[in-house]
Amino acid sequence: MKSHYETSAALLLLKCIILMAVDAVNPGCDCLVFSATYGKEYGVFSSQDYPKPYPSHVDCLLYTFVAHKDEIVEITFKDFDIYKSHLDCLKGDYLKVFLHLEKGEVNELSPWSRVLCGSLQDIPPVLYSSGPALILELHSQSNLNNATGFVGSFRFIDKRSFQTDGQRLAGTDCDYQLISNNLTRSRGRFFSPRYPSNYPQHIKCTYKLRARSRERVRVLFEEVMLEKGDVSCLNRADVIKVYDGRNNLAPTIAMLCNEVTEQEVLSTGSDMYIEFISNSDLPGQGFKALFQFQPVATLTTTSDRLHSIETEKSTLATGPVTHIKKMPDTGSPATTITNCDMVIYSDNSKNGTISSPGYPEPYPAHSYCRLDFQGRGKERVQIIFRDFDLFNPNDDAKECIDALLVYVQIDGRLERVDNHCGQTLPRPIMSNGPGLMLEFKGVYSSRNSRGYLAEYSFIENYGIHSGEQIANLPCAFTFNGTMQRSGVLYSPNFPGYYPRDTECHYFFQGINDDTIHIKFHHFDVEGVPPCEAISASDYVEFSNFMARDRRYERYCGQKEAFEIKSDRKFFRITFRSNDRLDGTGFNASYRFVRKMEQSVSSQPVAKANHSGVVHNSVFLILLLLLVVVEL
Repeated sequence: MKSHYETSAALLLLKCIILMAVDAVNPGCDCLVFSATYGKEYGVFSSQDYPKPYPSHVDCLLYTFVAHKDEIVEITFKDFDIYKSHLDCLKGDYLKVFLHLEKGEVNELSPWSRVLCGSLQDIPPVLYSSGPALILELHSQSNLNNATGFVGSFRFIDKRSFQTDGQRLAGTDCDYQLISNNLTRSRGRFFSPRYPSNYPQHIKCTYKLRARSRERVRVLFEEVMLEKGDVSCLNRADVIKVYDGRNNLAPTIAMLCNEVTEQEVLSTGSDMYIEFISNSDLPGQGFKALFQFQPVATLTTTSDRLHSIETEKSTLATGPVTHIKKMPDTGSPATTITNCDMVIYSDNSKNGTISSPGYPEPYPAHSYCRLDFQGRGKERVQIIFRDFDLFNPNDDAKECIDALLVYVQIDGRLERVDNHCGQTLPRPIMSNGPGLMLEFKGVYSSRNSRGYLAEYSFIENYGIHSGEQIANLPCAFTFNGTMQRSGVLYSPNFPGYYPRDTECHYFFQGINDDTIHIKFHHFDVEGVPPCEAISASDYVEFSNFMARDRRYERYCGQKEAFEIKSDRKFFRITFRSNDRLDGTGFNASYRFVRKMEQSVSSQPVAKANHSGVVHNSVFLILLLLLVVVEL
């Protein structure tokens, strides 16, 4: 009896023959069928004669991979060298890829997903089908090159591993609801359509997550692969928007685009609403995400929660007693914490004070304390130091003896971003997401070393107190010329280091014939001009429109004071940081200027120029008189 794979191979080969007979595919097509790995995890495929140059004048050769009906195909290129004679790869030598085949066959109506040529750096190294079949179609022309073709591996994956754990809404292709109740699990996964294959063009999918009244929603976007590059999410055709509520009228707490890994989002209430919008011509792989319905947090101790973002502990040990006191002008209690190993949730306190053990008395030797801050929604953790005095016998030492270390989550792991020691008061600190961890190491003790005292806050305004914050973007502020004609603006957390993985927008709207004049007094944004993705640069971008304006170059690096002017009454400034390095950002002042004011302000300059001409004329006359006298 034939195995399933052998039967599938025979049927697919027959289909190739039938299709060629009816001329749906070029009659010159030959078929190579790969339908089994013969007990091994991977199978191997390659172009003809590899690693020698592939044959010329190949009119059509199909590499056909067929899996079980509940499986999808994964192919991985180990080497790729198809001669590239045209940028779009639609002429000359090329490899056409079919990823979305419902019946495992190619005909005149089958849409190809992409066309590949060039080297391994020019193509996605891994491709996935959305169904049980994947086909590569090779074409070649002349043999006036030494291109060697390709070699790779393939395997078949259970398609059920990529099913969304939720209920698809009737009459929709990709709208889901994920509800917490006694009949559902408290955690699960959800995916973009067709994941891990490319998502369709021009779609809009929604995911409604609803927890119970004493629960909150946690989502971890494990991998987001949309469009490549570092363009602002404001100008991306493919984007994920996360709303802190039941629909897209709720505040936006996250906006994901380009390529992102291990991005955590936490709701402030029992609901979260997620939109995935695709409008690009070349869709990416999409996203996979974890969700969890979490009980409302309580203040507890921990020693290793942040070491693994994948692992959520169901119970935590009871925390030490804390002293609650009222802070002025706030609606929530503030917590003074002098004990070690604490988790500080914004659910319990939006602000408070923290200190080293025993402060203001010297901290004991061999002190080791860890403070884990966890906010929700668009909250960021900000730490402002009021006193700082750690033992450090050698001020010039590169490695501190007693120190306060700062960690944030980057790509799902803890990464140290700062190290403070000695007696210098640190700049303000801000997290790159809802979480931040401080680690205090007091190896030695000195009767003259008081330790540290600081204030913490869970804030939603990114430390920006100018302009009016708007709710439909995670970090965006408007400056209206009808309300205020001049003022200041600055980067998140200024004068401290700006947070990583952050995008903020500043929108200026004037009236009538206004233009906007921005003068930067301080500018320190990590990067190398021209501040593009290839140099992994953070940047500040200027535009007279919502879209990118090529009239203005991106700005990064350290710059002396400079001025930027708009061409019209609307102006946009976008600040974007990546997960690499950071700087102190920028501080600037702005003015809305009417054309009449501009013409008046230019008059003294004209007068000065006229005066200069007069002085030059007098000088020339005197010079002529001297010449005449000498003669």
